[in-house]
Amino acid sequence: ITGAILLAVGVWGKLMLGPYISLIADNSTNAPYVLIGTGTVIIVFGLFGCFATCRGSPWMLKLYAMFLSLVFLAELVAGISGFVFRHEIKGTFRRTYTDAVLNYNADDEASQAVDNLQHKLRCCGVYNYTSWFASVYYPSNGIPASCCFNSSDCNPEDLRNATIAPSKVYHQGCFELVTSFMETNMAIIAGVTFGIAFSQLIGMLLACCLSRIITANQYEMV
Repeated sequence: ITGAILLAVGVWGKLMLGPYISLIADNSTNAPYVLIGTGTVIIVFGLFGCFATCRGSPWMLKLYAMFLSLVFLAELVAGISGFVFRHEIKGTFRRTYTDAVLNYNADDEASQAVDNLQHKLRCCGVYNYTSWFASVYYPSNGIPASCCFNSSDCNPEDLRNATIAPSKVYHQGCFELVTSFMETNMAIIAGVTFGIAFSQLIGMLLACCLSRIITANQYEMV
């Protein structure tokens, strides 16, 4: 089950969050592929554990328990690292999102991710709409239309006018919204991560117990 969850999250992250991940990481990240690979491996070894149980093989169950212990440690380290380095993650997001705004051209993947983020979160710029004044896009095109709270009442001439534009666009910056969401949901994210990790620990303990029971029964039969 945990393998299927990680696999589903990895596929969803690759298909739906690809552009947003590029805003968070300095370079393109392999996080979705890591989740897909980890989920697939866990599913394969989960089937191996079922096979070992059906066969009643103590050594196979011990091997399965060893694998689960490695997965448990890896997930535990990943969860703790994410919590400890959350401030570094926020700093990286601020830097990469600022670069995306300054180099915005409305065409590349990062620019489209900025537009989607501003439109869906109803925010504008890094800290507020003034972040766009330093962008290479602003002198000729003004503030992007994705900042407008009423797209039907937003024309390029108004968006190039520093006096009129503030009355047409969102005033809250995207950085504050994203980081506040991360802080608010950090406990939930950590709880889910540790819950998945400890489910591996329970599986490891049960596999060891079953292996001992099978071994004891074999000796009694002899």
